[in-house]
Amino acid sequence: MTLPMSDPTAWATAMNNLGMAPLGIAGQPILPDLPPPATRERPPGCKTVFVGGLPENGTEQIIVEVFEQCGEIIAIRKSKKNFCHIRFAEEYMVDKALYLSGYRIRLGSSTDKKDTGRLHVDFAQARDDLYEWECKQRMLAREERHRRRMEEERLRPPSPPPVVHYSDHECSIVAEKLKDDSKFSEAVQTLLTWIERGEVNRRSANNFYSMIQSANSHVRRLVNEKAAHEKDMEEAKEKFKQALSGILIQFEQIVAVYHSASKQKAWDHFTKAQRKNISVWCKQAEEIRNIHNDELMGIRREEEMEMSDDEIEETTETKETEESGKALVSQAEALKEENDSLRWQLDAYRNEVELLKQEQGKVHREDDPNKEQQLKLLQQALQGMQQHLLKVQEEYKRKEAELEKLKDDKLQVEKMLENLKEKESCASRLCASSQESDYPLEKTMNSSPIKSEREALLVGIISTFLHVHPFGASIEYICSYLHRLDNQICTSDVEGLMSRLQHTFKQEMTGVGASLEKRWKFCGFEGLKLT
Repeated sequence: MTLPMSDPTAWATAMNNLGMAPLGIAGQPILPDLPPPATRERPPGCKTVFVGGLPENGTEQIIVEVFEQCGEIIAIRKSKKNFCHIRFAEEYMVDKALYLSGYRIRLGSSTDKKDTGRLHVDFAQARDDLYEWECKQRMLAREERHRRRMEEERLRPPSPPPVVHYSDHECSIVAEKLKDDSKFSEAVQTLLTWIERGEVNRRSANNFYSMIQSANSHVRRLVNEKAAHEKDMEEAKEKFKQALSGILIQFEQIVAVYHSASKQKAWDHFTKAQRKNISVWCKQAEEIRNIHNDELMGIRREEEMEMSDDEIEETTETKETEESGKALVSQAEALKEENDSLRWQLDAYRNEVELLKQEQGKVHREDDPNKEQQLKLLQQALQGMQQHLLKVQEEYKRKEAELEKLKDDKLQVEKMLENLKEKESCASRLCASSQESDYPLEKTMNSSPIKSEREALLVGIISTFLHVHPFGASIEYICSYLHRLDNQICTSDVEGLMSRLQHTFKQEMTGVGASLEKRWKFCGFEGLKLT
């Protein structure tokens, strides 16, 4: 017979059919809705239960028949004192077996005391359960560590390859790679590591100098690449600006179509749903057009700011040229001192060579048993001195060439300074002439309708706004754009300012009947001809 575990009422009915009835503390039947009886604390990984209160005549077969409804039974250890231990296959089966605690069991229809009993089911502490649980926890911990390690290895950036130690063979390979543009970054990293390791010594200094010289030859290439990329970026900006202005013109045309469709002579022929769609489309097109217009104005503002930065850079260039000229003069003086020291060193080496030759001649005259050994030593010393002398001569020639080059650079810097001084004098004359010509403008500004710098800024912004709206715009539309810049701008002040500037702005009536609307237009180009 199968005992349903999910429904407590059906469970109690099935147990009564087996001759078992639930008892409370005072011997009363337990209600089905009550929670299970209190038990001890559950041991970790518990799969074994303690069952007490068994009938004395109860057999292992009866225990299996009662508790196999809870799950698969692995083992039963029955004692002679009316209790046993039952081990299940899984942990959740123990929870089902606990529901049997408090039930009275009777064997058949006998009322003998040895054939009746009241079950007490509780958790049991078993070494096997604890050992299996610990093994399982260790396995889960190993899996978690392995998963975390794999995740860290996946997220860790790849380590750079190890740099080989310096040798003549590796030096020649790196020198060839330094000349190749595609392998330059790898080779220069190797060169940097060698220098930081301290591989530079007197024997390898010339090799390192040639590699550093090869690295320096890439500076001009990198500067040219940067200039090419900057040029590509400027061309892309110009293309984007042109495309954006073309899109803006098309949006203006679409908005004009919607406005013309909103006029009375065409509006009356549309249905109510069509009018609603046209008004929604018009609103969406105007919003997108305003967004594109703001982007275009932002690009133009950035270009104006870049132009002002270039003017500031021109003034800084004059200071940099003066500083570079002073640096070249100091460098030329240092090179002169170094050339003098090299010349003195060259004379000293020549004197030493002559002394060695004289000593060699003396050894030829004297009859010494160690004559051949001394001759070899003197010849080796003489060869070393001659090689060093050749190196010093080459370095002296190179320094002289650098000095001549610095002299030429100094002359060019002096010419540039003279040209800059002439430009500054011309600029000062232009500024003086512009200041003289500003006096009549100040007089006219005093009598102009623009009373403050704030009104002048408003006129410039409104002119720019209406310039990109050739069909005009209402005062509400203009003020809504100005409110993005300043929330304190009043509509009446803006309208009064535009009405005072009759040669810059003009007001026209557009539409028929209910769609009649006042629109302001920019007429500054026409007003300039009239004034």
